[in-house]
Amino acid sequence: MFKGRYIHALDDKGRVSIPARLREAIAAYRDDRLVVTHALDPSRAHLHVFPFPRWEEFERRLAAKPLFDRKAEQIRLLYVVPAQECQIDSHGRILLPAPLREHAGLDREVVWAGMNRIIELWGPGRWEQAEAEARGRILEVRRDLDDYDL
Repeated sequence: MFKGRYIHALDDKGRVSIPARLREAIAAYRDDRLVVTHALDPSRAHLHVFPFPRWEEFERRLAAKPLFDRKAEQIRLLYVVPAQECQIDSHGRILLPAPLREHAGLDREVVWAGMNRIIELWGPGRWEQAEAEARGRILEVRRDLDDYDL
C-alpha cells in the first residue's frame, strides 16, 4: 500500500526520483516498471502511477469487458491510450514522457502522493489547490467515512 506525500525535483530531461518509502512499497511487486497515465479528473489534471503488475491486472479486467461496451471504450480511450510504461533506473528514477508532464503541468517539482493502491503525481500548485478543496469539505468527508466502515 502506498502512503505519504513527497516533493521531488524534476530534472531537465524529465526524470524524477521515486521517494524511498514508495520505492520500498513498489519493490514488493518485484518489477522495476511503472505505468503512468492521466488521472480521470479534468478539473485537476494530474497523473496516476501503477506498479506494472497492478496495471496488468487492471488491463486484464478491462479486456474482459465486451469490446463495444461504451463505458469500457471510454476508459480505454481516456486512461489506457495515454498510459506509458516507465522503467525505474539504477538511481531510483523514472523518465516521465513529455506528453504526461504537459498534461499534469509538471515543470520543476513533482508531488508524489501515496493513495493506498495507486500513486498520484501532481504539480505543486495543483496539489495545494486539491488539498485546500478537500480541507474545505472536511466535515462532509468525515460523514462519508461512516459509509466505508473503517
